[in-house]
Amino acid sequence: MAIINPFLSIIIPAYNEERRILLTLQEVVKHLSMQAYAAEVLVVDDGSADRTAALVRACAQDHPTVRLISNPHRGKGYAVKTGMLAAGGDFRFLCDADLAMTIEQVARFLPPQLVGFDVAIGSREAPGARRFNEPAYRHFMGHVFNLIVRLVAVPGLKDTQCGFKMFTRQAAVSLFSSQIMDGFAFDVEILFLARKRGFRIVEVAIDWHHSTDSRVRPAQDTFNMFRDALAVRWNDWRGRYDK
Repeated sequence: MAIINPFLSIIIPAYNEERRILLTLQEVVKHLSMQAYAAEVLVVDDGSADRTAALVRACAQDHPTVRLISNPHRGKGYAVKTGMLAAGGDFRFLCDADLAMTIEQVARFLPPQLVGFDVAIGSREAPGARRFNEPAYRHFMGHVFNLIVRLVAVPGLKDTQCGFKMFTRQAAVSLFSSQIMDGFAFDVEILFLARKRGFRIVEVAIDWHHSTDSRVRPAQDTFNMFRDALAVRWNDWRGRYDK
């Protein structure tokens, strides 16, 4: 059941997350139950082959703030796009299923703590950010990713790939309606479009906890990032974002 006129929508893309999706939802629902504003949680299942969808569906029966959207398997970017455009919130928060950033920190992305923005991106590099239990190779890989992104597509942002981002209603509709990429580099595409369209982007320092269940593949993902960042520029040159 959809929440009428929610202040906040939390969008959680999920692919084969049966081991942790219920714990994540319990944490999110518990936090939202203590807030004065109306909120909804949209879990977008990206065609999981495990029990992810069934577990979310069962949770939604007990918690009316939770809603399941089932997609064919097309990639995280497509799942996020689906959730952002299906949401009803004045503010729409992308939240990774691993909760590497504790859900209580969502207040840092909302008024009154944060005002005057269109897109707020969680940053593990901004002053005041803290990282916990992160292997050295993962930290180095993050720097390589960010260097590629800054050089090719989105200069000036310290951490484009963190899986926690807030969008106003207007920004979400404008940006995700124009999204082309379904997979790995959708973050870069969305932030490139936000810059191109003059939306105000801010980085929010967060406390980030490394997950041992991370699905990052160092060599392959670095190559994919470079390829997809170039594709964003190619799409822009061809005018595909001007329609």
